[in-house]
Amino acid sequence: MLKHANAWKDRFPEFAGCRDAEVEQLMEAATLVTVPAGQQVFYPGKTCEHYLLLLSGSVKAQILSADGREVLLYRVLPGDSCVLTTSCLLGDSQYPAEGYSETDVSAFAIPAHVFHRCLQQSAFFREFVFRNFSTRLADVIKRMAALSFASIDQRLAQTLLAADGPTIHKTHQELALELGSVREVVSRHLKRFESLGWLNLQRGSIEILDAAALRGLLTGGD
Repeated sequence: MLKHANAWKDRFPEFAGCRDAEVEQLMEAATLVTVPAGQQVFYPGKTCEHYLLLLSGSVKAQILSADGREVLLYRVLPGDSCVLTTSCLLGDSQYPAEGYSETDVSAFAIPAHVFHRCLQQSAFFREFVFRNFSTRLADVIKRMAALSFASIDQRLAQTLLAADGPTIHKTHQELALELGSVREVVSRHLKRFESLGWLNLQRGSIEILDAAALRGLLTGGD
């Protein structure tokens, strides 16, 4: 019987439905790993030994700027693979950034030699790996473009509007990490939005009062 059959079916149903012998062997070789919140998952210079498929939780990949500022590259969420992990395995290179678990995390860890063998022998697995790699890489490029070209007001408005619901339970420091900025700058812009009547700031949370005004920033409105 397939190990962790329910977890495969819930998060990666395309694998559970595949009858490719190599894919079945890969699924059998996968180990279920858990990582507590706040733990470093990888770091610059670390060799990649496993292909990871996230089942639950969130992992953030980030780099440090020359002045020691943390810059978020992307998050790995349930059902995702990590673009840096894939890149390191494909290029036989080491991690160029660091990753931390934001919450308790569970994932399938597939040994590198099994990953490479299945990549060579299974068209299904090759398509899965490269499709996910392409999608995630495009997301990273869009994020880097936003950091480079969009104003802090636009990036902040977009991040607030992307939240689930009108209340965002994040600190100013957490928003600064996402925006590639510093807490003082983000706090100053949030307070300006509040003075305009767009937001209501509380300790540890932000309530959107005027979403239309925030959307106006994204379209060039006042």
